[in-house]
Amino acid sequence: MFNLSHEIVGTPKEVGSNVQCFKIGDHDEVGTYVNSCRECEYCDDGLKAYCSNGAVFTFDNIDADGSITDGGYSTYIIVLLQNTRELPTSPGSTFAMRWNYCLLSHDAPKDEPASKSLGEIGLGGLGHLAVKFGKSFGLKVTVFSTNISKKDKALNLLGADKFVVSSDKQQMAALAKSLDFILNTASADIPFNPYLSVVKTAGVLALVEFPSEVKFSPASFNRGMKTVSGSVTGDTKETQEMLDFCASSKIYPEIEFVPIQYANGALERMIKRDVKYWFVIDIENSLKRHGCRRKKGFEFWQFILEHVDICKWRTFILF
Repeated sequence: MFNLSHEIVGTPKEVGSNVQCFKIGDHDEVGTYVNSCRECEYCDDGLKAYCSNGAVFTFDNIDADGSITDGGYSTYIIVLLQNTRELPTSPGSTFAMRWNYCLLSHDAPKDEPASKSLGEIGLGGLGHLAVKFGKSFGLKVTVFSTNISKKDKALNLLGADKFVVSSDKQQMAALAKSLDFILNTASADIPFNPYLSVVKTAGVLALVEFPSEVKFSPASFNRGMKTVSGSVTGDTKETQEMLDFCASSKIYPEIEFVPIQYANGALERMIKRDVKYWFVIDIENSLKRHGCRRKKGFEFWQFILEHVDICKWRTFILF
């Protein structure tokens, strides 16, 4: 099993008697949640992550039986059929992350690609995939960053159409009311008025990260009939469509595999922004290289404590 933060890829060891669409040995994916009440209005509408009675998330949550979910670090995990996705057989689709499904949730840019434009704030793990999605939809993609060193990767590796240094007032002014959508994948606190000024009338600024606060003037969006929205995750049906789209369009994240023993080093590199664009901890092979069988429960955490600064590692895992 590979750990993908709170994303899990693995194979079913057992399936319920009424489960028809998954079988033992398949390659499947579990996203941000594993359970919900299945009775409230949000569950009925397919928005199980927003369950009125509280969704059970994949990592660090208490399930209905009182057990604590351990995400990709578990020996096994129990998941409802409705919260499981089938992985396409295309190589690399295993690592397609569903957070960028916020792009697919806006039907307009996908259905009318010739006339639509997307701005991407930040070029990290989520941001670089947002650029790939945007280009696959046929959008004109502009990347915003305060770091000019990211320009080459944005334009030549990821295929963005334009790179803008967001701290340059002249560059920002030149884009006034030119973009249909802006997606913010940066977790830092940033001023949003400059970005709203480049959104077209009736355009959208979508937030998928968690800055500590969001500040903007109401006039900056009221006068242009602009929308500010947020998203955490897509539902199961949307996520399955996204995985299939990634496979057919060959959209894969740029990743670097690391063993669990290197987690502290990976964290230090991440703090220095020395990662392009995701570290993925390979739990299974980490144990094999160490000459260990697959460990369980307390035994597994003992192994981790021997090799990883747990305070730093926990922060690394939650990114």
